[in-house]
Amino acid sequence: MIRINQELQPADLQSAIQRLWEVSAGKIRLIDQDEQPGAATPVFTIQGKYTARGWTEWTQGFVYGSAILQFDATGDETFLTLGRDRTIQKMAHHLTHTGVHDHGFNNVSTYGNLRRLMGEGRIGFDQRERDFYELALKCSGAVQAARWTTVANGEGFIYSFNGPHSLFADTIRSLRSLAVAHQLGHLLMGERDRKISLLQRIVEHARTTAEWAVYYGSARDAYDIRGRVAHESVFNTNDGSYRCPNSQQGYSPFSTWTRGLAWIMCGYAEQLEWFATVGDEELEKLGGRAAIESLLLGTARAVCDFYIENTPVDGIPYWDTGAPGLARLDGYLEREADPFNAHEPVDSSAAAIAAQGLLRLGNYLKNRGDDGAASRYWQAGLTVARTLFSERYLSSDPGHQGLLLHSIYHRPNGWDHVPPGAQVPCGESSMWGDYHGRELALYLQRVIEGGPYLTFFAC
Repeated sequence: MIRINQELQPADLQSAIQRLWEVSAGKIRLIDQDEQPGAATPVFTIQGKYTARGWTEWTQGFVYGSAILQFDATGDETFLTLGRDRTIQKMAHHLTHTGVHDHGFNNVSTYGNLRRLMGEGRIGFDQRERDFYELALKCSGAVQAARWTTVANGEGFIYSFNGPHSLFADTIRSLRSLAVAHQLGHLLMGERDRKISLLQRIVEHARTTAEWAVYYGSARDAYDIRGRVAHESVFNTNDGSYRCPNSQQGYSPFSTWTRGLAWIMCGYAEQLEWFATVGDEELEKLGGRAAIESLLLGTARAVCDFYIENTPVDGIPYWDTGAPGLARLDGYLEREADPFNAHEPVDSSAAAIAAQGLLRLGNYLKNRGDDGAASRYWQAGLTVARTLFSERYLSSDPGHQGLLLHSIYHRPNGWDHVPPGAQVPCGESSMWGDYHGRELALYLQRVIEGGPYLTFFAC
């Protein structure tokens, strides 16, 4: 269980955050220097060098989005130029990619961040450039919303690249693409000019995910543990009925892959923040604000509590809470995570995503006046961030292209590098882990400096 430091303040992390940006700059330059025309997107490192291996090009937005975040944090315009130019040159095909559930990753991290910076006055205002970003985001949201499966109750979900039967926990964070597009007044046009509400699809996907991917320890889930997450939920496409849990990257359908858990934590906390900006009238026909926010909040609290209770004391989880080798790590929840143990790898990328979910949930509850609950999540988020930004996880080797060490991609497929003399993968980085580490650092930097609160939907 995380040993939450109740005395820790964001300002206590200021020097570590500054150090992170210093290290980060060299990593971004190294990756850009190595990029070859037509080469596949960097995904994770092997012996410190980014390599491409994956099912889809789901990490390209993190590559160029990282440069944009670097500019946001430091003001170094060389990174703005890099991120903006590469977005314009190389990201267009992601906007109309009908085969993936990753629009929130690729397009909000690039076009979305650039639009946000212009709206905040961090980069010069240009109406045509802003229109370009907004048109891109509208297209992305609609294309993502079109990837739709209807379930037995008449609602539905955005299905994964596995096909119409497959709901991934990850996809909750792609709701960001629909949210920005809806915010910009866009919708999806269907057959015979049917107007399909992006807001309705956000609500339905969030409800379907909450009902089937998350367990609550009562009623249908009485046999299970509150807050546990199944990576994949499988449906019968003939009649829309739910069939079973599954896991693509975790150990089993009946254990929790911690990065899938982290996506749920961060995704639901972000949606709570976004729904606070949506008018009551829009929400009334979708069940009303009280019901929608109650669902989002109940889910967010369940999964954040599970993370706190099933993660080692320093806030870094092992890759799956049911991984069989954990039985050989006696008392592993009562001490710091050990990236170099002989039985199961840790996953720093899950921690980078989860920390932001904890902080955002804490901030949301504080704004509602629930200071007691808010403190639990906020301080847990700070505790995780302090560990992530320490020298144990920050890659200070100037020849290593990764930023956060000890990240895991796909343990069941054996894609992660095991260094000589080790028994499990360790010492490597992932593009999503590095991006979310930077996003976490920027979030806290703005809190420390009293800057604008960091959201994906700021305009």
